[in-house]
Amino acid sequence: MVFTSNATIKTEKIPIPRPEHWLKKKYPQKHHHYRLEDFFTFHTPSGTIIDWNDCRNILASEDFIIGLIEGLEAEVGNASGVVMYQIGKQWGIKDAAFFRQWFTKEYQYEKELHQLNLAYVLEAWWWPFTSQGWGNWDVDMGEQKNGFMFINIYDSAVARTLGDVGKPVCHIYAGLMAGFFSELIKKPLSCIEIQCYSMGENYCKFLLGKQDRIDAATFWQNEGAIAKDIEKRLINGEYLK
Repeated sequence: MVFTSNATIKTEKIPIPRPEHWLKKKYPQKHHHYRLEDFFTFHTPSGTIIDWNDCRNILASEDFIIGLIEGLEAEVGNASGVVMYQIGKQWGIKDAAFFRQWFTKEYQYEKELHQLNLAYVLEAWWWPFTSQGWGNWDVDMGEQKNGFMFINIYDSAVARTLGDVGKPVCHIYAGLMAGFFSELIKKPLSCIEIQCYSMGENYCKFLLGKQDRIDAATFWQNEGAIAKDIEKRLINGEYLK
């Protein structure tokens, strides 16, 4: 997970100045900076990891992910997925504001964010997540005019960790998508995972859209429909019935 740095990092003796990203300081206009060696800088004196966008990062192991999910399940049972979704959603809302800030600062376009090519904007948003280990993605916006789109995540950190458990597990990703896109377009959107690596699939697929589309997909999924069936029904407009 990513957290914004404080102005100074205090110790018991003296405050340590805020770490600087040495490569960004040297090449502030560099855009192809998503290699591990370029995107992160490791600041030994303060024990912090700073990324290109001046955020502090923590390294989380697979044990952390398992412990988090199992801990939630022990506390709230079947509602753990809802909790993870809400965590992801709040994260997405906050990250949308942060993304707007660093994207505008780095690229300095005269046009507003909503006036730029959406596919280009989304790629700029997701690249840091890829560098941070959340996986690669692609977005199918072919049905955007009909109020929904599909997002594929390859190598999900959560699904890869949990393995084949026979059910969708990437609730935090679904919440992240819902929160970010809702804040980006200023309209309420929801998201559901309709295919998961933890179900024995090759990648995870998410449906993002208006609530009636998500409600329909949730119903069909509970009835045993697979991702291809849900996609076909939505494209055929069955959610309108």
